Amino acid sequence: MTTSTIPDTLALPAPAGAVPRRGLFRQLGVDTGYALYAFPVAIAGFVAVVTGLAVGAGLLVIWVGVAVLALTLVTARGFATAERAWLPAVLRRELPRPAYRQAEGRPLRRLVTPLRDPQCWLDALHALVRFPFAIFSFVVTVVFWSIALGGLTYWAWDWSLPDPSTDPDNQDLLELLGQDSTAGKRILFYALIGLAFALVLPFAVRGASVLQGLVGRALLTTRAAAQAQIDRATEGRDAAVAAEAVALRRLERDIHDGPQQHLVRLGMDLSRAQRQLDRDPEAARATLSEAGVLAREALEELRALSRGIAPPVLADRGLAAALAALAARSPVPVELAVDLPEERLAPVVENTAYFVVSEALANVAKHSDASVCRVEVTRTDGALRVVVEDDGSGGAVAAPGHGLAGLTDRLRAADGSLTVDSPRGGPTRLTAEVPGA
Repeated sequence: MTTSTIPDTLALPAPAGAVPRRGLFRQLGVDTGYALYAFPVAIAGFVAVVTGLAVGAGLLVIWVGVAVLALTLVTARGFATAERAWLPAVLRRELPRPAYRQAEGRPLRRLVTPLRDPQCWLDALHALVRFPFAIFSFVVTVVFWSIALGGLTYWAWDWSLPDPSTDPDNQDLLELLGQDSTAGKRILFYALIGLAFALVLPFAVRGASVLQGLVGRALLTTRAAAQAQIDRATEGRDAAVAAEAVALRRLERDIHDGPQQHLVRLGMDLSRAQRQLDRDPEAARATLSEAGVLAREALEELRALSRGIAPPVLADRGLAAALAALAARSPVPVELAVDLPEERLAPVVENTAYFVVSEALANVAKHSDASVCRVEVTRTDGALRVVVEDDGSGGAVAAPGHGLAGLTDRLRAADGSLTVDSPRGGPTRLTAEVPGA
């Protein structure tokens, strides 16, 4: 195949993925820090946004309110940005960041840019909605930490408290429950309470933090996620158009340089043979023999060009039969392993997989100097996985204008991905995944 020493991964930008999981105590620290941080920030954000919206709405009659509202939305955006910085650690998931409108044009138009940005209004709404959730998360965190630490360390400071046995006006929890209160009983009783709260602490703090984080995710990242999905679909469509255009240009060039030249020569030879038939039959037979050779060469070239186009066997008998026919025509021996369900796959999945194998085998025959090639096709987790591996010289790279770049565009159009692992000296391994299987 072509030349590189570094494995390349070529795919669409992946949707938000999971953040590596943390240990229980480390995650507890993150959740606790988030709850303690969010409470004062939520108060400041709530006050700033409520005040700004109220003042801005009241001053709209003299146009000063427009500037106040714009400043309020910019302030809400700052609080939202700070919140987005915490969300991946709390929710243990990478989240998309929205693209805000850029201020352009005249000063007045630049001033009202935040007012025309839906995400800015969602940021302001988040500053209002998160306030009660921040209070709840803060209270749960402080209460559970206080009782857990207080109960487990009660033995260290019981001596500093008034003794209930000598002060009838001072009653502790044991006496309120109708039990005798001694130092040993108090230490044991409060230690058990502290231990119980310490065991529940990670889950209580985690639940409160996740609840607050989900509110932020819904208001601060949902629109960005939808926009990212639209961008991926647009990029996939553009890649499909580009791939089809490149394939069409290459097919036109190959037909012009190969079969068309042979067919033109074939027509000329047939005309010459027709003229020679009466006056020189031997020369006519020689010309017809040359024409037969040209016809066979043109047919072989047309067959080679048709490999990149979905054959009738693919539509009639499915992907497994089409790949078997493709492997049988390959100049390099192919070991084919296909593990697919009985039901047919979606046409776009079958066509994409056939194109990947066809192009990969063509590259193996042209560039790899391989003696054997293995093709493996399996269906896992709702995706079709195609692996093409050869024992050739390696060094494959997806450079613009090369076959692997065309494979990348074709897979991108189907929202798939291509991984190329081809160190110098080989072997070369192409792994394509096509979703929707």
